[in-house]
Amino acid sequence: MLTDLLFFLITGATLSLLIWTGLELFRNQEDPLGDRLEGLQSQAMVVAARAARRKRAGRGLDGFLYLVGLFPGGDDWMRGTEKLLNQAGVRRKQALAVYTILVILFTLSLAAGLIYLQRNSPPTSLIGGLAAVLILGFILPKQVLYRMVRRYRRKLQEALPDTVDLLGIVLGTGLSLDQAMMRVSEEMDYIYPELANEFATVVMQVRAGQERGTAFNQFVRRTGIEDIKSLAAMIIQSEKFGTSMAQALKVYADALRTRRRLRADAAVGKAGIKMLFPTVLFILVLFVITLVPGMLSAVRDLKLLGGGR
Repeated sequence: MLTDLLFFLITGATLSLLIWTGLELFRNQEDPLGDRLEGLQSQAMVVAARAARRKRAGRGLDGFLYLVGLFPGGDDWMRGTEKLLNQAGVRRKQALAVYTILVILFTLSLAAGLIYLQRNSPPTSLIGGLAAVLILGFILPKQVLYRMVRRYRRKLQEALPDTVDLLGIVLGTGLSLDQAMMRVSEEMDYIYPELANEFATVVMQVRAGQERGTAFNQFVRRTGIEDIKSLAAMIIQSEKFGTSMAQALKVYADALRTRRRLRADAAVGKAGIKMLFPTVLFILVLFVITLVPGMLSAVRDLKLLGGGR
């Protein structure tokens, strides 16, 4: 009985996660043209990436990733996972290998636990449970990664108005754009470390010889935030046409503050609706706790009176 219940719970959770993943995939496709261009660029780099992994096939974690890439769909899965890790702010060299190892260990742990619990079950039930566990083991970590991406984007979006305002003030002192961005990155490192690191990355890419437009486009692709996309376009256009960047940043910072205030108002408006169901559930539980003992006592007394007669 317990094993059947566990099997149904795992199957239901797997189906729920499949539906959730599908909704996430459809909801995240907000820029089809940008996604298509990024996909074409990724396809152009597949051969080079495979060659590099093949050269490093015998070197520790790189060799492990090379073996994972040999499986059908392994390269696509690793590219998508690496993109999500970058969007979540996890950009260490071995982050993809560590994540892959954790996913495999998590899936094997679930499979071992299911095999132990259903050791006396028929083979058909065991096979179905293993299939559900394998799907769950690969989907659940990806959903955690999606949540990390949303949290990282939320931090960047909350930090953007103050950082843009400070960038406009620093530019007004006569510094160049690269110097101003690096100064803002240093000042904001303790308050908004995520956006400070992104600004420092853009400056380092420009100093390494990359075009400013390309560096900002990569910044937009790493974060996937529309406000940063607008900021990058405004900076590039201001630099191209020679307009006052400090004044433009000041106006844009005011617009960002207005959007942040509107988001806060919307969150406050949704809070009442979100609290409705827990409040109703709490009231029902309170009624049950208060009334059920009295009702049981009344029924018991009625039974005693009926038996006495």
